[in-house]
Amino acid sequence: MSPVPQKIVSLDRHRAPESTKAARFRAMLAAPQLDFIMEAHNGLSAKIVEETGFKGIWASGLSLATAMGVRDRNEASWTQVIEVLEFMSDVTTVPILLDGDTGYGDFNNFRRLVKKLCQRDVAAVCIEDKVFPKTNSFVDGDQALADIDEFCGKIKAGKDSQNDENFSVIARVEALIAGWGMDEALRRAEAYHAAGADGILIHSKRSSPDEILAFAKEWANRAPLVIVPTTYYATPTERFREADVSLIIWANHNLRAALSAMRETSRRIFEEENLAGVEGKVAGLKDVFGIAGNTEMAEAERKYLGTQRQETKGIVLAASRGSALEALTKDKPKCMLDLRGEPLLRRLVQSFNNAGVRDISVVCGYKHAAVDLPNIRKTVNEAYATTGEAASLACALDDVQGPALIAYGDILFRDYILDLLFDAPGDIVLAVDAKWRENHPDGRKAAPDLVVCSQPYREDLFLDDTAVELEPVDGPIDPAQAHGEWTGLARVTAEGLEAIRREIAAMAEDGALPNAGLPNLFNRLAHRGVRAKIVYITGHWLDVNDAFDLAWARNVL
Repeated sequence: MSPVPQKIVSLDRHRAPESTKAARFRAMLAAPQLDFIMEAHNGLSAKIVEETGFKGIWASGLSLATAMGVRDRNEASWTQVIEVLEFMSDVTTVPILLDGDTGYGDFNNFRRLVKKLCQRDVAAVCIEDKVFPKTNSFVDGDQALADIDEFCGKIKAGKDSQNDENFSVIARVEALIAGWGMDEALRRAEAYHAAGADGILIHSKRSSPDEILAFAKEWANRAPLVIVPTTYYATPTERFREADVSLIIWANHNLRAALSAMRETSRRIFEEENLAGVEGKVAGLKDVFGIAGNTEMAEAERKYLGTQRQETKGIVLAASRGSALEALTKDKPKCMLDLRGEPLLRRLVQSFNNAGVRDISVVCGYKHAAVDLPNIRKTVNEAYATTGEAASLACALDDVQGPALIAYGDILFRDYILDLLFDAPGDIVLAVDAKWRENHPDGRKAAPDLVVCSQPYREDLFLDDTAVELEPVDGPIDPAQAHGEWTGLARVTAEGLEAIRREIAAMAEDGALPNAGLPNLFNRLAHRGVRAKIVYITGHWLDVNDAFDLAWARNVL
């Protein structure tokens, strides 16, 4: 008994006719009504064609070559064309018909081309019956036609090579271009149709449509007819409908429009040495980012990068003089003191930038004109001499919405500390130095910002899932009971910032704001049940309060 034949199931994604671009192009070609496709020559122009509403794209050989800066004479290799097509196909959902010139060689080159087009979800290819390398139909020169049998063999090879049954090969008849007459055009069209061409493109360079319409009448709709009315553009489209034309290609106008616009824009900028004359006449950057797909990328980041940092603003509190530095701060606040060639504040801002925080508000006060760094937004606390850090923070809140990174303006730290703050959960997170006593062995710093936490630091604390929180206190903290020193660094979410905003308003109402520091603010919040989360560190930071600190900072750097 002979074995029972097994059904072979293809796993090729191109084999689902109802889902492929090739199937949609085939349906458009076979439909009883006239349809239109528009030229594109790269991913951007292809997106614009689809955005406009066209059901298909003509990947013009002239436009592709010109966009690469070469002649339409097969100077761009077929692999270079394929590379551009891949971008065009990837960013669009409508079918693409490639202007494949003469097929880039003999039947073997063409069948390889067809396989590559199917792999890239390109719906169809049009090849013309001229010799390789081709000469553009509208350029004076040799318009020698290919042998009919050789061209028919090329069509058959292409059809045999496609792995999407709906992929289409359109045969472009150049007999009228070459001056061989109507009979030769019809003879070639019939031979190409018999060889398996899915449609016939009849081409003409006359300004009148007469020979195109005459061909259409003689052809009598034996197969879908495609035309390119570049030279007979004034002809009413209704005449082509009456002639049973299936598809019209608007062949090169996006490239020509871009050429005119780029020349005019470049000329004007060159002559005026200024952008004011063209701004408003060109697409805005928002439009550029939109068509490039930035919105989709943002959504994808939210979906796939669950730990991706939200856009975070920076707030630096740098209003104080630093009177302990005496003459060094006579003409500038301590945040602008030089540390090996750069102001302290610049180094702080760079640390923020390294963490992805670019939008930074600096609250100035003493000698605020001396704070002249680029890429920061300055806010002035006019009452800096009689108020504390909480009042300075209040000055910045009108300019800052959403997540924020808050820092004193006189601190330096290793960048990894910001990473710890960003990675820790919580609406308010404080960086606390558990080894604070080692930073102050001589007790020189009279009033460090000490904190009491729900758990003391230990080496294996990171293995404990229980979050460490700030404990509320009712008075000054005994150093012997302290679990660490707040470094002056905090990260807050949008919700955390709103809680801070409400508490500052309450402090302003009850009179506590002018003299309050940020530890007072966080302590009040803790009493209300809004307890900051703690990230313990063990050194790797310092603050600059006096000349000893300044020298230490310079040595560390």
